[in-house]
Amino acid sequence: MRLRKNILNKKSHCLVFGFFLFCLGLYLFSYSYITNKRQEIFDGMNFKLYEQNEKGITSEEIDVPEITVANDTETATEVDDDGVVVPKYQDNANYIGTITIPKINLKAGFVSMNSKENDVDKHVAIMPTSTYPDVAFGNFILAAHSGRGKIAYFNDLYKLNVGDTVTIEYQGQNYTYQIVNIYEEKKTGKVAIHRNFNKTTLTLITCTNHNSKTQTIYIAELIN
Repeated sequence: MRLRKNILNKKSHCLVFGFFLFCLGLYLFSYSYITNKRQEIFDGMNFKLYEQNEKGITSEEIDVPEITVANDTETATEVDDDGVVVPKYQDNANYIGTITIPKINLKAGFVSMNSKENDVDKHVAIMPTSTYPDVAFGNFILAAHSGRGKIAYFNDLYKLNVGDTVTIEYQGQNYTYQIVNIYEEKKTGKVAIHRNFNKTTLTLITCTNHNSKTQTIYIAELIN
């Protein structure tokens, strides 16, 4: 009888010990799996961040003046075939450079960003956070009105597509950019500029065609 009890006790101990080992193994396996999975997710997130940093794609937010649809038809200087008033380029404002877009027959001057004439109600205006075209990886940001009138310099930007080119002449040097992105944003007094910080960029901002509540942003990158 005593021998039988000893055998049963040994079996019980073996079962308990076996169950303990099973639980320990399960815990170690689960811990290892969870740790590896967590590391895999962490590595994946880091890799995505690395890829984004390598591409340089990010965004910055800038303040912009109120850009409206101009209606100063009485002071228009030239009207094209489709009835749209086209500003006529006049070199009488101490311009430091010009913007030329052959596709829409635009040529307009801009003054220094520190000038009192640097105003969207007078000219194509340079935004305060801009860097000039000769700054590598910088962003030259221009804004102008659309609509009808002599200050509606950017009225025909809506005709542009990704792949079209824009030329900036600055200090005797031509800089040619190619449009890579076009998007709209609500008018809030600020604009988010989505661009590649590893590229020298030109940004154009104006009212959206036939939509007074939004503005359109054109992102172009230097190609020559």
